[in-house]
Amino acid sequence: MELLQEYKKIRTRTKEICHPLKTEDYVVQPIADVSPPKWHLGHTTWFFETFLLQPNRPDYEVFDTDYNFVFNSYYESVGKRVIRTHRGNLSRPSVEDIYKYRDYVDAAMETFLAQPLSLELQQLVMLGLNHEEQHQELLYTDIKYILGHNPLLPAYGSSPFTAATAANNQPASIPIKAGIYEIGHEGDGFCFDNECSRHKVYLNDYTIESAPETNAGFLSFIESGGYRDFRYWHAEGWDWVQQHHVGAPLYWHLVDGQWFYYTWEGLKPLDLATPVAHISYYEAAAYAAWKGMRLPTEFEWEVAARQFKWGQRWEWTESAYLPYPGFKKAPGAIGEYNGKFMVSQMVLRGASEVTPPGHSRITYRNFFHPHLRWQFTGLRLAR
Repeated sequence: MELLQEYKKIRTRTKEICHPLKTEDYVVQPIADVSPPKWHLGHTTWFFETFLLQPNRPDYEVFDTDYNFVFNSYYESVGKRVIRTHRGNLSRPSVEDIYKYRDYVDAAMETFLAQPLSLELQQLVMLGLNHEEQHQELLYTDIKYILGHNPLLPAYGSSPFTAATAANNQPASIPIKAGIYEIGHEGDGFCFDNECSRHKVYLNDYTIESAPETNAGFLSFIESGGYRDFRYWHAEGWDWVQQHHVGAPLYWHLVDGQWFYYTWEGLKPLDLATPVAHISYYEAAAYAAWKGMRLPTEFEWEVAARQFKWGQRWEWTESAYLPYPGFKKAPGAIGEYNGKFMVSQMVLRGASEVTPPGHSRITYRNFFHPHLRWQFTGLRLAR
């Protein structure tokens, strides 16, 4: 019954995230990386229908045979799908139909979860719930992008989060001694497969800042010409700046000589004391070079994380997203969850203001392509 209550709680929270939206907001897809909110609602429901109900309830009838094509995300082994860039073309199924789909699957899942389940099925349910929590975070970030690129810059509503804690003006450096350290998930709690297996790494002496970098620091980088000086940038990052005419973090707007920032409550004057957000890896690395420092590796971050406050921003690291020693992909479609993305991406550590409660941990490995910044991504410096 505990699993059933957790299921109900998480599924309800997804609907609560969408509650402030107008019907028109559910359909918009401004860029390929942003999915329409109604697609998230359908996809997370499809996950439970496809991987739990259909294989394990012989009497189960799918809600709509077209939905496997519509709501499959990237699972090649499950069949053909609408390509990601076309999700915004899905005027049908309607928002109303997708909510009916959720109710239909929820009723079947609640019956399913009321009976004893094998350990393997319990673990699969937990994967589905953590998958939905990942999409809750994506829902928030996608909704912010949708509204933040509407020419009217409408508010989502009153902020659903406590404001990010102001960082110290002069962060203290935490020294870490050289040595052999253990990295990766341990214990019986849930983790994703990319957090395994626990293994040893050797680290040289290093220091890491106790606080993430602030808007004030990033404004100094802008005003000093950081976006115009190629010396601070990777070649690929410099090409990205030039091609896309980037001159500030995402959601920053210079209006009559004053910087503003798009928030959940609409456009507000930039708060200089809060941690910078919505920057790419390219920007994070350039800023670190401008400061005469660097980004920490994901291993340095994990070893030091118990000594500083984290969770306000996803923090770019200097580590490429690669498998740990002994990593094994699960058989079947579930094996496509993380492993096939371990190329051309960078690791982020921590969490953000839109990470669901209880969904973060020190060993969590987030990953994105270096140019992406629609997530709540920031940085912490090391040397």
